[in-house]
Amino acid sequence: MYNLLFTTDNCTGNNTMPDTSPLLTLNPLDSIPLVEQIVAGIKRLTEERVLRTGTRLPSIRNFAIQHDVSRFTVVDAYDRLVALGYLSSRRGSGFYVAARQQVEISTVSNCRLEQADDVLWLLHNTFHDISGAVRPGCGWLPSDWLNQSVIQKSLHELSRKPGEFLTRYGDVSGYLPLRQHLLQKHLSDIGIAAEVNQVIMTNGATHGLDLTARLLIRPGDAVLIDDPGYYTLFGYLKTLGAKLIGVPRNIDGPDVARMGQLIQEYQPKLFFTNTVLHNPTGTSTSLAVAHQILQLAEKHQLYIVEDDIYGDLHPSNASRLATLDQLKRVIYISSFSKTISASLRVGFIACAPELAAKLLDLKLLSGLTTSEINQRVMYQILIEGRYRKHVERVRSRLQEKRGQVIAQLEQSGLKLHADPVGGMFVWAELPNGRNAAEVATLATQENIMLAPGNLFRPYQEPSSWLRFNVAHCDDDRIFDFLKRQVDANKPN
Repeated sequence: MYNLLFTTDNCTGNNTMPDTSPLLTLNPLDSIPLVEQIVAGIKRLTEERVLRTGTRLPSIRNFAIQHDVSRFTVVDAYDRLVALGYLSSRRGSGFYVAARQQVEISTVSNCRLEQADDVLWLLHNTFHDISGAVRPGCGWLPSDWLNQSVIQKSLHELSRKPGEFLTRYGDVSGYLPLRQHLLQKHLSDIGIAAEVNQVIMTNGATHGLDLTARLLIRPGDAVLIDDPGYYTLFGYLKTLGAKLIGVPRNIDGPDVARMGQLIQEYQPKLFFTNTVLHNPTGTSTSLAVAHQILQLAEKHQLYIVEDDIYGDLHPSNASRLATLDQLKRVIYISSFSKTISASLRVGFIACAPELAAKLLDLKLLSGLTTSEINQRVMYQILIEGRYRKHVERVRSRLQEKRGQVIAQLEQSGLKLHADPVGGMFVWAELPNGRNAAEVATLATQENIMLAPGNLFRPYQEPSSWLRFNVAHCDDDRIFDFLKRQVDANKPN
Protein backbone atom coordinates (compact mmCIF):
# COMPACT_ATOMS: atom_id res chain seq x y z
CA MET A 1 0.00 0.00 0.00
CA TYR A 2 1.16 3.52 -0.82
CA ASN A 3 0.41 6.67 1.20
CA LEU A 4 -0.37 10.00 -0.45
CA LEU A 5 1.02 12.85 1.66
CA PHE A 6 0.67 16.64 1.76
CA THR A 7 2.62 19.48 3.40
CA THR A 8 3.19 23.23 3.06
CA ASP A 9 5.77 24.88 0.81
CA ASN A 10 7.67 27.18 3.22
CA CYS A 11 9.15 29.18 0.40
CA THR A 12 5.93 30.15 -1.37
CA GLY A 13 3.30 29.73 1.30
CA ASN A 14 1.28 27.58 -1.10
CA ASN A 15 -0.04 24.19 -0.07
CA THR A 16 1.90 21.44 -1.76
CA MET A 17 2.66 17.73 -1.36
CA PRO A 18 4.29 16.80 1.99
CA ASP A 19 6.10 13.98 3.59
CA THR A 20 4.26 13.97 6.94
CA SER A 21 0.76 12.66 7.74
CA PRO A 22 -0.90 10.19 5.34
CA LEU A 23 -4.17 11.40 3.86
CA LEU A 24 -4.80 8.86 1.13
CA THR A 25 -3.87 5.20 0.77
CA LEU A 26 -3.33 3.48 -2.56
CA ASN A 27 -3.60 -0.28 -2.70
CA PRO A 28 -2.16 -1.93 -5.85
CA LEU A 29 -3.82 -5.23 -4.89
CA ASP A 30 -7.31 -3.74 -4.83
CA SER A 31 -9.72 -4.63 -7.65
CA ILE A 32 -10.27 -0.89 -8.17
CA PRO A 33 -7.63 0.41 -10.62
CA LEU A 34 -5.01 2.78 -9.21
CA VAL A 35 -6.20 5.57 -11.50
CA GLU A 36 -9.67 5.41 -9.96
CA GLN A 37 -8.22 5.22 -6.44
CA ILE A 38 -6.22 8.41 -7.01
CA VAL A 39 -9.16 10.26 -8.57
CA ALA A 40 -11.61 9.22 -5.86
CA GLY A 41 -9.15 10.08 -3.08
CA ILE A 42 -8.26 13.56 -4.34
CA LYS A 43 -11.94 14.32 -5.05
CA ARG A 44 -12.83 13.36 -1.48
CA LEU A 45 -10.03 15.45 0.00
CA THR A 46 -11.07 18.54 -1.99
CA GLU A 47 -14.76 18.09 -1.14
CA GLU A 48 -13.92 17.74 2.57
CA ARG A 49 -11.76 20.89 2.32
CA VAL A 50 -8.67 18.97 3.45
CA LEU A 51 -7.07 20.25 0.24
CA ARG A 52 -7.78 23.94 -0.11
CA THR A 53 -8.04 25.94 -3.32
CA GLY A 54 -4.56 26.58 -4.70
CA THR A 55 -2.93 23.49 -3.19
CA ARG A 56 -0.18 22.36 -5.56
CA LEU A 57 0.04 18.64 -6.28
CA PRO A 58 3.34 16.90 -6.94
CA SER A 59 4.60 16.72 -10.48
CA ILE A 60 3.64 13.66 -12.49
CA ARG A 61 7.20 12.35 -12.30
CA ASN A 62 7.53 12.86 -8.52
CA PHE A 63 4.12 11.37 -7.80
CA ALA A 64 4.98 8.28 -9.85
CA ILE A 65 8.35 7.84 -8.09
CA GLN A 66 7.06 8.48 -4.56
CA HIS A 67 4.16 6.05 -4.90
CA ASP A 68 5.66 3.46 -7.24
CA VAL A 69 3.01 3.86 -9.92
CA SER A 70 3.24 4.41 -13.65
CA ARG A 71 3.52 7.94 -15.02
CA PHE A 72 0.66 7.03 -17.37
CA THR A 73 -1.50 6.23 -14.33
CA VAL A 74 -0.74 9.65 -12.84
CA VAL A 75 -1.35 11.40 -16.18
CA ASP A 76 -4.73 9.66 -16.50
CA ALA A 77 -5.71 10.56 -12.94
CA TYR A 78 -4.65 14.22 -13.20
CA ASP A 79 -6.27 14.65 -16.63
CA ARG A 80 -9.49 13.19 -15.33
CA LEU A 81 -9.48 15.50 -12.30
CA VAL A 82 -8.86 18.50 -14.57
CA ALA A 83 -11.77 17.45 -16.79
CA LEU A 84 -14.03 17.16 -13.75
CA GLY A 85 -13.02 20.59 -12.47
CA TYR A 86 -11.19 19.46 -9.32
CA LEU A 87 -7.73 20.46 -10.59
CA SER A 88 -6.38 23.14 -12.87
CA SER A 89 -3.21 22.85 -14.93
CA ARG A 90 -0.77 25.77 -15.11
CA ARG A 91 1.80 25.60 -17.88
CA GLY A 92 5.32 25.27 -16.49
CA SER A 93 4.07 25.19 -12.90
CA GLY A 94 2.04 22.05 -12.31
CA PHE A 95 -1.39 20.98 -11.10
CA TYR A 96 -3.39 22.88 -8.47
CA VAL A 97 -6.68 22.36 -6.66
CA ALA A 98 -9.25 24.39 -8.61
CA ALA A 99 -11.66 26.91 -7.10
CA ARG A 100 -14.51 25.04 -5.48
CA GLN A 101 -17.27 26.72 -7.47
CA GLN A 102 -15.98 24.99 -10.63
CA VAL A 103 -17.07 21.68 -9.15
CA GLU A 104 -20.37 22.93 -7.75
CA ILE A 105 -21.78 24.58 -10.88
CA SER A 106 -23.77 21.48 -11.77
CA THR A 107 -25.56 21.44 -8.39
CA VAL A 108 -27.45 24.65 -9.24
CA SER A 109 -28.19 23.67 -12.84
CA ASN A 110 -30.67 21.34 -14.51
CA CYS A 111 -27.70 19.91 -16.43
CA ARG A 112 -26.15 17.42 -14.00
CA LEU A 113 -22.63 16.99 -15.37
CA GLU A 114 -21.45 15.21 -12.23
CA GLN A 115 -23.65 12.27 -13.20
CA ALA A 116 -21.42 11.67 -16.23
CA ASP A 117 -18.00 11.83 -14.53
CA ASP A 118 -16.75 8.49 -15.87
CA VAL A 119 -17.93 9.15 -19.41
CA LEU A 120 -16.41 12.65 -19.43
CA TRP A 121 -13.09 11.24 -18.30
CA LEU A 122 -13.14 8.68 -21.09
CA LEU A 123 -14.11 11.24 -23.73
CA HIS A 124 -11.35 13.64 -22.67
CA ASN A 125 -8.82 10.81 -22.88
CA THR A 126 -10.25 9.59 -26.18
CA PHE A 127 -9.46 12.92 -27.82
CA HIS A 128 -6.14 13.37 -26.00
CA ASP A 129 -3.29 12.70 -28.41
CA ILE A 130 -0.68 10.42 -26.83
CA SER A 131 2.45 9.99 -28.93
CA GLY A 132 3.09 6.41 -29.97
CA ALA A 133 -0.17 5.06 -28.54
CA VAL A 134 -2.14 2.30 -30.25
CA ARG A 135 -5.92 2.49 -29.90
CA PRO A 136 -7.62 -0.89 -30.39
CA GLY A 137 -10.45 0.37 -28.19
CA CYS A 138 -11.39 3.46 -30.21
CA GLY A 139 -14.68 3.84 -32.08
CA TRP A 140 -13.67 5.18 -35.48
CA LEU A 141 -11.84 4.13 -38.63
CA PRO A 142 -8.18 5.10 -39.21
CA SER A 143 -7.68 8.34 -41.11
CA ASP A 144 -5.98 6.57 -44.00
CA TRP A 145 -9.11 4.42 -44.44
CA LEU A 146 -11.32 7.50 -44.90
CA ASN A 147 -10.46 8.60 -48.43
CA GLN A 148 -9.53 12.24 -47.99
CA SER A 149 -9.38 12.81 -51.74
CA VAL A 150 -13.14 12.23 -51.92
CA ILE A 151 -13.70 15.19 -49.60
CA GLN A 152 -11.03 17.31 -51.28
CA LYS A 153 -12.61 16.86 -54.71
CA SER A 154 -16.03 17.83 -53.42
CA LEU A 155 -14.65 20.84 -51.56
CA HIS A 156 -12.84 21.98 -54.68
CA GLU A 157 -15.95 21.68 -56.81
CA LEU A 158 -18.05 23.48 -54.21
CA SER A 159 -15.53 26.32 -53.92
CA ARG A 160 -15.98 27.09 -57.62
CA LYS A 161 -19.73 27.64 -57.21
CA PRO A 162 -20.72 31.21 -56.31
CA GLY A 163 -23.65 31.69 -54.00
CA GLU A 164 -25.00 33.07 -50.75
CA PHE A 165 -24.76 29.62 -49.18
CA LEU A 166 -21.14 30.48 -48.31
CA THR A 167 -22.27 33.19 -45.88
CA ARG A 168 -25.94 32.67 -44.98
CA TYR A 169 -27.52 30.40 -42.35
CA GLY A 170 -29.31 28.10 -44.76
CA ASP A 171 -32.51 26.07 -44.39
CA VAL A 172 -33.39 25.24 -40.77
CA SER A 173 -34.28 21.66 -41.76
CA GLY A 174 -31.09 21.28 -43.77
CA TYR A 175 -29.99 21.43 -47.41
CA LEU A 176 -33.09 20.43 -49.38
CA PRO A 177 -31.39 18.49 -52.23
CA LEU A 178 -29.53 16.39 -49.65
CA ARG A 179 -32.71 15.62 -47.71
CA GLN A 180 -34.45 14.65 -50.95
CA HIS A 181 -31.55 12.40 -51.91
CA LEU A 182 -31.62 10.71 -48.50
CA LEU A 183 -35.32 10.00 -49.01
CA GLN A 184 -34.91 8.66 -52.53
CA LYS A 185 -31.77 6.59 -51.91
CA HIS A 186 -30.70 5.96 -48.30
CA LEU A 187 -34.13 5.62 -46.70
CA SER A 188 -35.76 4.10 -49.76
CA ASP A 189 -32.98 1.50 -50.09
CA ILE A 190 -33.70 0.20 -46.57
CA GLY A 191 -37.45 0.25 -47.15
CA ILE A 192 -38.51 3.45 -45.36
CA ALA A 193 -41.13 5.59 -47.09
CA ALA A 194 -41.34 9.21 -45.88
CA GLU A 195 -41.84 12.82 -46.92
CA VAL A 196 -39.14 15.46 -47.02
CA ASN A 197 -40.60 17.29 -43.99
CA GLN A 198 -39.86 14.18 -41.92
CA VAL A 199 -36.09 14.53 -42.41
CA ILE A 200 -34.02 16.98 -40.34
CA MET A 201 -30.28 17.42 -40.85
CA THR A 202 -28.10 17.40 -37.71
CA ASN A 203 -24.48 17.86 -36.69
CA GLY A 204 -23.88 14.12 -36.62
CA ALA A 205 -25.84 11.37 -34.87
CA THR A 206 -24.95 12.67 -31.40
CA HIS A 207 -26.78 15.92 -32.17
CA GLY A 208 -29.82 13.90 -33.22
CA LEU A 209 -29.76 11.89 -30.00
CA ASP A 210 -29.38 15.13 -28.04
CA LEU A 211 -32.40 16.80 -29.65
CA THR A 212 -34.57 13.73 -29.22
CA ALA A 213 -33.63 13.21 -25.59
CA ARG A 214 -34.10 16.88 -24.65
CA LEU A 215 -37.53 16.96 -26.25
CA LEU A 216 -38.88 13.76 -24.75
CA ILE A 217 -37.13 13.22 -21.40
CA ARG A 218 -37.78 14.92 -18.08
CA PRO A 219 -35.77 14.45 -14.84
CA GLY A 220 -36.72 11.19 -13.18
CA ASP A 221 -38.04 9.53 -16.36
CA ALA A 222 -37.12 5.89 -16.83
CA VAL A 223 -35.36 5.22 -20.14
CA LEU A 224 -34.47 1.83 -21.62
CA ILE A 225 -31.02 1.44 -23.15
CA ASP A 226 -28.92 -1.41 -24.55
CA ASP A 227 -26.77 -3.18 -21.95
CA PRO A 228 -23.99 -3.10 -23.04
CA GLY A 229 -24.42 0.00 -25.16
CA TYR A 230 -23.19 3.42 -26.24
CA TYR A 231 -21.41 5.04 -23.27
CA THR A 232 -21.59 8.65 -24.54
CA LEU A 233 -25.38 8.35 -24.73
CA PHE A 234 -25.46 6.99 -21.17
CA GLY A 235 -23.48 9.93 -19.88
CA TYR A 236 -25.67 12.44 -21.66
CA LEU A 237 -28.93 10.86 -20.45
CA LYS A 238 -27.64 11.01 -16.90
CA THR A 239 -27.09 14.76 -17.21
CA LEU A 240 -30.80 15.08 -18.01
CA GLY A 241 -31.67 13.25 -14.80
CA ALA A 242 -32.96 10.14 -16.60
CA LYS A 243 -33.09 6.81 -14.82
CA LEU A 244 -31.25 4.34 -17.05
CA ILE A 245 -32.66 0.83 -17.28
CA GLY A 246 -30.43 -1.62 -19.12
CA VAL A 247 -31.96 -4.20 -21.44
CA PRO A 248 -29.58 -7.19 -21.66
CA ARG A 249 -28.23 -7.80 -25.13
CA ASN A 250 -28.23 -11.28 -26.72
CA ILE A 251 -26.52 -12.29 -29.95
CA ASP A 252 -29.76 -11.67 -31.89
CA GLY A 253 -30.57 -8.36 -30.21
CA PRO A 254 -32.21 -7.14 -27.00
CA ASP A 255 -33.60 -9.75 -24.59
CA VAL A 256 -37.26 -9.21 -25.40
CA ALA A 257 -38.61 -11.22 -22.45
CA ARG A 258 -36.57 -9.15 -20.01
CA MET A 259 -37.50 -5.98 -21.87
CA GLY A 260 -41.19 -6.74 -21.32
CA GLN A 261 -40.59 -7.20 -17.58
CA LEU A 262 -38.69 -3.92 -17.36
CA ILE A 263 -41.44 -2.04 -19.17
CA GLN A 264 -44.03 -3.38 -16.73
CA GLU A 265 -41.86 -2.44 -13.76
CA TYR A 266 -40.58 1.00 -14.77
CA GLN A 267 -43.02 2.26 -17.45
CA PRO A 268 -40.31 3.95 -19.55
CA LYS A 269 -41.01 6.56 -22.21
CA LEU A 270 -38.14 5.71 -24.58
CA PHE A 271 -35.90 2.88 -25.70
CA PHE A 272 -32.55 3.85 -27.26
CA THR A 273 -31.07 1.00 -29.28
CA ASN A 274 -28.38 0.32 -31.86
CA THR A 275 -29.86 -2.34 -34.15
CA VAL A 276 -27.29 -2.87 -36.94
CA LEU A 277 -23.65 -3.70 -36.09
CA HIS A 278 -24.32 -2.84 -32.47
CA ASN A 279 -21.76 -0.92 -30.46
CA PRO A 280 -19.94 -2.62 -28.72
CA THR A 281 -20.85 -6.24 -29.61
CA GLY A 282 -20.87 -5.94 -33.42
CA THR A 283 -24.07 -8.01 -33.66
CA SER A 284 -27.37 -7.03 -35.32
CA THR A 285 -30.98 -7.37 -34.20
CA SER A 286 -32.77 -10.22 -35.96
CA LEU A 287 -36.06 -9.77 -37.82
CA ALA A 288 -37.95 -11.88 -35.28
CA VAL A 289 -36.64 -9.87 -32.33
CA ALA A 290 -37.35 -6.59 -34.14
CA HIS A 291 -41.02 -7.57 -34.58
CA GLN A 292 -41.31 -8.41 -30.87
CA ILE A 293 -39.75 -5.09 -29.85
CA LEU A 294 -42.27 -3.19 -31.97
CA GLN A 295 -45.15 -5.17 -30.49
CA LEU A 296 -44.03 -4.15 -27.00
CA ALA A 297 -43.64 -0.53 -28.10
CA GLU A 298 -47.15 -0.44 -29.53
CA LYS A 299 -48.69 -2.10 -26.51
CA HIS A 300 -47.01 0.20 -23.99
CA GLN A 301 -46.93 3.45 -26.04
CA LEU A 302 -43.14 3.43 -26.10
CA TYR A 303 -41.03 5.54 -28.45
CA ILE A 304 -37.96 3.83 -29.91
CA VAL A 305 -34.84 5.77 -30.92
CA GLU A 306 -32.92 3.70 -33.48
CA ASP A 307 -29.26 4.68 -33.86
CA ASP A 308 -28.12 3.37 -37.26
CA ILE A 309 -24.72 5.05 -37.47
CA TYR A 310 -22.89 1.83 -38.46
CA GLY A 311 -25.57 0.47 -40.81
CA ASP A 312 -23.76 1.36 -44.05
CA LEU A 313 -20.90 -0.94 -43.04
CA HIS A 314 -23.19 -4.00 -43.07
CA PRO A 315 -22.59 -6.16 -46.16
CA SER A 316 -26.31 -6.73 -46.79
CA ASN A 317 -29.67 -5.12 -46.09
CA ALA A 318 -30.09 -5.81 -42.37
CA SER A 319 -33.40 -5.43 -40.52
CA ARG A 320 -34.23 -1.97 -39.18
CA LEU A 321 -36.99 -1.18 -36.72
CA ALA A 322 -37.81 1.96 -38.70
CA THR A 323 -38.41 -0.13 -41.82
CA LEU A 324 -40.91 -2.38 -40.07
CA ASP A 325 -42.58 0.52 -38.22
CA GLN A 326 -42.43 3.13 -41.02
CA LEU A 327 -41.56 5.88 -38.52
CA LYS A 328 -44.76 5.63 -36.49
CA ARG A 329 -43.11 4.99 -33.12
CA VAL A 330 -39.49 4.76 -34.27
CA ILE A 331 -37.21 7.79 -34.48
CA TYR A 332 -34.44 6.91 -36.93
CA ILE A 333 -31.03 8.57 -36.56
CA SER A 334 -27.97 8.14 -38.76
CA SER A 335 -24.78 9.92 -39.78
CA PHE A 336 -21.81 9.86 -42.15
CA SER A 337 -19.29 10.53 -39.37
CA LYS A 338 -18.10 6.92 -39.17
CA THR A 339 -17.88 6.31 -42.90
CA ILE A 340 -16.73 9.58 -44.51
CA SER A 341 -15.59 12.15 -41.97
CA ALA A 342 -16.14 12.96 -38.31
CA SER A 343 -15.13 16.54 -39.10
CA LEU A 344 -17.96 17.20 -41.58
CA ARG A 345 -20.58 16.44 -38.87
CA VAL A 346 -23.42 15.54 -41.20
CA GLY A 347 -26.23 13.44 -39.75
CA PHE A 348 -30.02 13.33 -39.85
CA ILE A 349 -33.22 12.38 -38.05
CA ALA A 350 -36.24 10.78 -39.74
CA CYS A 351 -39.48 10.46 -37.76
CA ALA A 352 -43.24 11.07 -37.76
CA PRO A 353 -44.28 14.51 -39.15
CA GLU A 354 -45.67 15.93 -35.89
CA LEU A 355 -42.56 14.88 -33.96
CA ALA A 356 -40.29 16.23 -36.70
CA ALA A 357 -41.96 19.64 -36.36
CA LYS A 358 -41.23 19.74 -32.63
CA LEU A 359 -37.64 18.59 -33.10
CA LEU A 360 -37.17 21.27 -35.75
CA ASP A 361 -38.38 23.94 -33.31
CA LEU A 362 -35.95 22.69 -30.67
CA LYS A 363 -33.10 22.66 -33.19
CA LEU A 364 -33.91 26.27 -34.13
CA LEU A 365 -34.04 27.42 -30.51
CA SER A 366 -30.90 25.63 -29.40
CA GLY A 367 -28.59 26.03 -32.40
CA LEU A 368 -30.39 27.76 -35.28
CA THR A 369 -29.23 25.85 -38.38
CA THR A 370 -26.60 23.29 -39.33
CA SER A 371 -23.79 23.91 -41.81
CA GLU A 372 -25.09 24.05 -45.40
CA ILE A 373 -21.51 24.01 -46.65
CA ASN A 374 -20.86 20.63 -45.02
CA GLN A 375 -24.17 19.27 -46.29
CA ARG A 376 -23.43 20.41 -49.84
CA VAL A 377 -20.07 18.64 -49.67
CA MET A 378 -21.80 15.47 -48.52
CA TYR A 379 -24.44 15.79 -51.24
CA GLN A 380 -21.72 16.09 -53.89
CA ILE A 381 -20.04 12.94 -52.59
CA LEU A 382 -23.32 11.01 -52.65
CA ILE A 383 -24.67 11.99 -56.06
CA GLU A 384 -21.42 11.31 -57.89
CA GLY A 385 -21.18 7.75 -56.62
CA ARG A 386 -18.02 8.35 -54.59
CA TYR A 387 -19.63 7.34 -51.33
CA ARG A 388 -20.84 3.95 -52.58
CA LYS A 389 -17.43 3.00 -53.96
CA HIS A 390 -15.66 4.20 -50.83
CA VAL A 391 -17.94 2.23 -48.49
CA GLU A 392 -17.51 -0.93 -50.57
CA ARG A 393 -13.72 -0.66 -50.16
CA VAL A 394 -14.05 -0.09 -46.41
CA ARG A 395 -16.34 -3.11 -46.00
CA SER A 396 -13.84 -5.28 -47.85
CA ARG A 397 -10.93 -4.12 -45.68
CA LEU A 398 -12.94 -4.65 -42.50
CA GLN A 399 -13.88 -8.16 -43.59
CA GLU A 400 -10.23 -9.07 -44.07
CA LYS A 401 -9.08 -7.47 -40.82
CA ARG A 402 -11.92 -8.95 -38.78
CA GLY A 403 -10.89 -12.52 -39.59
CA GLN A 404 -7.27 -11.80 -38.67
CA VAL A 405 -8.13 -10.06 -35.38
CA ILE A 406 -10.59 -12.74 -34.28
CA ALA A 407 -7.92 -15.41 -34.81
CA GLN A 408 -5.37 -13.38 -32.82
CA LEU A 409 -7.79 -12.72 -29.96
CA GLU A 410 -8.61 -16.41 -29.66
CA GLN A 411 -4.91 -17.31 -29.76
CA SER A 412 -4.36 -14.79 -26.95
CA GLY A 413 -6.87 -16.65 -24.80
CA LEU A 414 -9.96 -14.43 -25.13
CA LYS A 415 -13.46 -15.73 -25.84
CA LEU A 416 -15.63 -14.09 -28.52
CA HIS A 417 -19.25 -13.06 -27.93
CA ALA A 418 -20.00 -13.57 -31.63
CA ASP A 419 -18.41 -13.50 -35.07
CA PRO A 420 -19.91 -10.31 -36.55
CA VAL A 421 -20.91 -10.31 -40.21
CA GLY A 422 -19.64 -6.78 -40.72
CA GLY A 423 -18.54 -3.55 -39.10
CA MET A 424 -15.51 -2.66 -37.03
CA PHE A 425 -16.24 -4.06 -33.56
CA VAL A 426 -15.49 -7.38 -31.89
CA TRP A 427 -16.61 -8.05 -28.30
CA ALA A 428 -14.29 -10.44 -26.42
CA GLU A 429 -14.14 -11.73 -22.85
CA LEU A 430 -11.12 -12.20 -20.60
CA PRO A 431 -10.97 -15.64 -18.96
CA ASN A 432 -11.66 -16.37 -15.28
CA GLY A 433 -13.78 -13.26 -14.83
CA ARG A 434 -10.76 -10.92 -15.00
CA ASN A 435 -11.65 -7.27 -14.42
CA ALA A 436 -11.34 -5.57 -17.83
CA ALA A 437 -10.93 -2.11 -16.25
CA GLU A 438 -7.85 -3.32 -14.38
CA VAL A 439 -6.37 -4.78 -17.56
CA ALA A 440 -7.10 -1.56 -19.47
CA THR A 441 -5.27 0.46 -16.81
CA LEU A 442 -2.24 -1.83 -17.10
CA ALA A 443 -2.40 -1.48 -20.88
CA THR A 444 -2.02 2.30 -20.69
CA GLN A 445 1.40 1.77 -19.13
CA GLU A 446 2.42 0.23 -22.46
CA ASN A 447 0.72 2.92 -24.57
CA ILE A 448 -2.17 0.60 -25.48
CA MET A 449 -5.62 2.16 -25.15
CA LEU A 450 -8.25 -0.52 -24.57
CA ALA A 451 -12.02 -0.14 -24.13
CA PRO A 452 -13.09 -2.09 -21.01
CA GLY A 453 -16.62 -3.43 -20.80
CA ASN A 454 -17.60 -1.52 -17.68
CA LEU A 455 -17.65 1.69 -19.76
CA PHE A 456 -20.47 0.22 -21.85
CA ARG A 457 -22.64 -0.63 -18.84
CA PRO A 458 -25.34 1.82 -17.67
CA TYR A 459 -23.63 2.53 -14.34
CA GLN A 460 -20.12 1.24 -15.09
CA GLU A 461 -20.79 -2.14 -13.46
CA PRO A 462 -17.74 -4.48 -13.38
CA SER A 463 -17.13 -6.42 -16.58
CA SER A 464 -14.69 -8.95 -17.98
CA TRP A 465 -15.37 -7.86 -21.59
CA LEU A 466 -13.34 -5.66 -23.96
CA ARG A 467 -14.34 -3.96 -27.21
CA PHE A 468 -11.86 -4.17 -30.08
CA ASN A 469 -11.88 -2.10 -33.26
CA VAL A 470 -10.41 -4.43 -35.88
CA ALA A 471 -9.22 -1.51 -38.01
CA HIS A 472 -6.86 -0.43 -35.20
CA CYS A 473 -5.40 -3.83 -34.31
CA ASP A 474 -2.32 -3.86 -36.57
CA ASP A 475 0.23 -3.70 -33.76
CA ASP A 476 1.52 -7.01 -32.35
CA ARG A 477 2.03 -5.32 -28.98
CA ILE A 478 -1.73 -5.54 -28.43
CA PHE A 479 -1.91 -9.32 -28.59
CA ASP A 480 1.41 -9.82 -26.82
CA PHE A 481 0.05 -7.76 -23.92
CA LEU A 482 -3.27 -9.64 -23.86
CA LYS A 483 -1.57 -13.04 -23.88
CA ARG A 484 0.66 -12.01 -20.97
CA GLN A 485 -2.36 -10.86 -18.99
CA VAL A 486 -4.25 -14.08 -19.69
CA ASP A 487 -1.26 -16.29 -18.83
CA ALA A 488 -0.62 -14.37 -15.60
CA ASN A 489 -4.20 -14.98 -14.50
CA LYS A 490 -4.35 -18.70 -15.21
CA PRO A 491 -5.20 -20.84 -12.15
CA ASN A 492 -2.29 -22.86 -10.79
